Amino acid sequence: MDFQTKMLLVSFAVTVVLGIIIVPILRKLKIGQIERNDGPESHLKKQGTPTMGGIIIMLGIIIITISAYVYYRTKDYELAKNLLPILALTIGFGIIGFIDDFKKLILKNTKGLKPSIKMLGLLLISVVFVLYLIKGLNIGTETYVPILKEYITLPVYAYIPFAILVMLSTTNAVNLTDGIDGLSPSVCTIIITCLTVIATMLGVKEIIVFGAIVIGSVLGFLIFNIYPAKAFMGDTGSLFLGGVISGISLYLKMPLILLVIAIIPIIETISVIIQVLCFKKTGKRVFKMAPIHHHFELSGWRENQVVMVFSIITLIASIVGLQII
Repeated sequence: MDFQTKMLLVSFAVTVVLGIIIVPILRKLKIGQIERNDGPESHLKKQGTPTMGGIIIMLGIIIITISAYVYYRTKDYELAKNLLPILALTIGFGIIGFIDDFKKLILKNTKGLKPSIKMLGLLLISVVFVLYLIKGLNIGTETYVPILKEYITLPVYAYIPFAILVMLSTTNAVNLTDGIDGLSPSVCTIIITCLTVIATMLGVKEIIVFGAIVIGSVLGFLIFNIYPAKAFMGDTGSLFLGGVISGISLYLKMPLILLVIAIIPIIETISVIIQVLCFKKTGKRVFKMAPIHHHFELSGWRENQVVMVFSIITLIASIVGLQII
């Protein structure tokens, strides 16, 4: 059994243990879900379900990534060193989500962080990470175009806003996908697994290790998030996972592959945009409710059914993505 597989299994086990400890604490502190009055009626029974569960994922990943750093520091220092920036990026996004959750759930400020402040925080973290990729790692501005199966070199002035856009849009798309039990962790696990396979094909060791750790941790949290959920990720987890997906894709120089493998978060985002634009223009709704997973719920689909179908679509998209690189 190679070290990466061990990391995945240990990450899974550590996260499950953390969940067993933290979920009751969240319940005791009454850090519970606040359901929208205009949401699906079936969701009202979820009121009070412990949320901010994303801290379980974050802690699991932090603990095991630091352990991997210590392990590799004397064996492969370059690999060990490169684990830290991607970890810092994802923690940064997770902290923004944590602050938002903290204001909503603990300070009882239902609006949470102002959207402008939240976006500013995500923007600053994105800028720092993109500049690190260009200046710190010197990976250049090459971007792989899957269909053409070749790299194109973008001018720095074009690459920086492009990379930032990838990070912000991916993070918000994952956030929109987090709406029913088990959906976002299931879809994100498949996407991150696909990116980790690509890293294996390219021989990018630090992403192979980090990807394995993240996969194990998210699967560990999924134990508590599958229907009926015992805990929700909150913005802490969804922004964190958005940072993982976008950060890894940029690190691999393959952000465009997300147009294929992240098809579900993209569809979720587009459904919201269509709903808002059509309602503003015509006063009518295209979907029963947006994001689109709620439309299927209100059409009679069970939550497990939505998760299964969306996960299968993501799996198929990931297989297609591996074929076109």
